[in-house]
Amino acid sequence: MTHCDVAIVGAGPYGLSVAAHLKTRHINFRIFGDPMSAWSKQMPKGMHLKSDGFASSLSDPDSAFTLRTFCEEKGLPYADSGLPVPLETFVTYGLEFQKRFVPTLEQKKVISIRQAASGFELQLEDGETFFARRVIMAAGIVPFAHVPAPLSTLPNGFVSHSSEHSDLEKFRGQQIIVVGGGASSLDLAALLHEVGANVEVVARTSAIRFHDPPRPRSLRERILRPDTGLGAGMKLMFYVKAPRIFRLLPRKVRIDRLRKTLGPAPGWFVRDRVVGKVPLRLGVEISNATMQENRVTLHLTDRQNGNQTAVADHVIAATGYRVDLDRVQFLDPALRSKILKTEQAPALSDTFESSVPGLYFVGVSAASTFGPLMRFACGADFTARHLSSHLGRVVGHSLLKSKKKKQSSDLPKNLTPSY
Repeated sequence: MTHCDVAIVGAGPYGLSVAAHLKTRHINFRIFGDPMSAWSKQMPKGMHLKSDGFASSLSDPDSAFTLRTFCEEKGLPYADSGLPVPLETFVTYGLEFQKRFVPTLEQKKVISIRQAASGFELQLEDGETFFARRVIMAAGIVPFAHVPAPLSTLPNGFVSHSSEHSDLEKFRGQQIIVVGGGASSLDLAALLHEVGANVEVVARTSAIRFHDPPRPRSLRERILRPDTGLGAGMKLMFYVKAPRIFRLLPRKVRIDRLRKTLGPAPGWFVRDRVVGKVPLRLGVEISNATMQENRVTLHLTDRQNGNQTAVADHVIAATGYRVDLDRVQFLDPALRSKILKTEQAPALSDTFESSVPGLYFVGVSAASTFGPLMRFACGADFTARHLSSHLGRVVGHSLLKSKKKKQSSDLPKNLTPSY
């Protein structure tokens, strides 16, 4: 069985960024996954990132290959802010980052991770089994797609999550209901309308809160509400600059801040593509969903109009993600049971380590510990630098101990030290 010091599971912005930093530190690692697959295969073509350009870079040790650098090299439109980043540009940039900084990526699927003596045993889809002293879980958001309970009883083929769709052409001419009032929902609605679907949005919120379009800001505004990778404001600045301090807040405060910060809000650039073009049925709850003549009927309730119904050929739940370790099926159940949790997410140390020594979680799985920054690509820089620094110390220490142990075992058994 082969061995390595670190195994990274996942090849999105976080996994690739951590790998780029570990490579510079000459740490023996292997990384597995389909690069940028959540972005290229599970988000709709034609979408734009809600994050500004300056907040959409992966992290290399010298901060040399930013999204700005890539766009300049390729002659693509770019602005730090005010110019939405096309999904296709971000994906192509991520793939180029992988080629330059993580050429050893293995595009294989990890199907099992279980705890072993002094580390972990990993099994790959091709049958290979190997041992890693430490594992970094960078599997992203896809395992945590959330579909509301009233929709979960519908047959396959009539309901799906927004993460299941990249090419929307298959919905041309169909009646589609998109559930949700956030960015994913309104992005989908706009794109579905533009490919020729008859689409309606159904949401609990009483109003869609689009982001305000960018505008020139005075010096006073920039001081009082500084720009961050998450938006403008002192609270957001705290989340971006001090994730390690956020971790020290009381558990209830962290969960409350996580729930109330950066709630559902579509980008400003989507408003004109939706308002007046796509029906918005707001302020309603889905009480039940039934099938009638191969079509879905949603039974809705609201305080003013009472009961309503909405009929569609297909329902797409653009209802976000909820971290739940029990949904990471390739983690051995015995291993999962040892991981202390904050709600259903792993409770992590200051170095992203779970209660199982050597098992680390990054990205959205770390948000309940380190805050809202972990939900966005711009959080990859802090994560990669902090985690690689920690691993550089512990791996180096382990290698030194191993070397001393080997040197000691190589001494003649009857050698008597002289003083």
